[in-house]
Amino acid sequence: MLTSIRSLLAATALAGTFAVAAPAFADDTAPPPAITVTGSVALVTDYRFRGISQSAGDPAIQGSININSKTGLYVGAWSSSIDFNNVGAGAFYGSQELDLYGGWTGEISPGLTADVGLLYYAYPGGHVGKAEFFEPYASLTKAIGPAKLKVGVTYAWSQDAILNDDNLYLYSNLDIAIPSTPLTISGHIGYQDGPLSANYLMTAGAKSHSFDYSIGASATVLGKVTLGVAYVGVQGPALDGFTDDTVVGTLSVSF
Repeated sequence: MLTSIRSLLAATALAGTFAVAAPAFADDTAPPPAITVTGSVALVTDYRFRGISQSAGDPAIQGSININSKTGLYVGAWSSSIDFNNVGAGAFYGSQELDLYGGWTGEISPGLTADVGLLYYAYPGGHVGKAEFFEPYASLTKAIGPAKLKVGVTYAWSQDAILNDDNLYLYSNLDIAIPSTPLTISGHIGYQDGPLSANYLMTAGAKSHSFDYSIGASATVLGKVTLGVAYVGVQGPALDGFTDDTVVGTLSVSF
């Protein structure tokens, strides 16, 4: 089954704090807003999801919008152009992926952040009701000096869109911000067992699991612009523009 989730971009966040003396009766600190809205637009040279191309090895345009509450609750939407014509599934999925999601994120202990939620994959231009499905997710992120280590899991129960089988994905990301620079070095490894794995797709179900990996770097410039490059690979038979190893470039702007 050919499907995808929103790609995750690495970025560096630099922050500073300072204190000044003030009269006891003066309080200029504004309370945090109850609701914030964030988003991004991006151009990628190839939309890869868990090592598998969702755009036939060609560039894709992507965008997201998120509504975040100070309680940690959030909802959002992410979309990308897609192309499965090279594997004969263009009419099934259409030319757009739309991911709708909601969940909660927050610090559960000093330096340790949890994120849990539910994601719904939609393909507005495809055969609605056959390609679309749900996938719950959960992750933990630990800050260790300039590094962030993230471990996560997603699990999609048996649904029509994934051949009435369940699919498990385990992954880990390591992002290391280079001090005094806008650069972040990133690494990723994932393990997938089920009909969304590259081996399953390429061997007609003879093998159910596969590993994927990537290593790359990104730089945030002008505050909101991120440039990135990564080498991406996946275990299993290689098909050009689908499961072959490749280098992916990214240009994104956040707001």
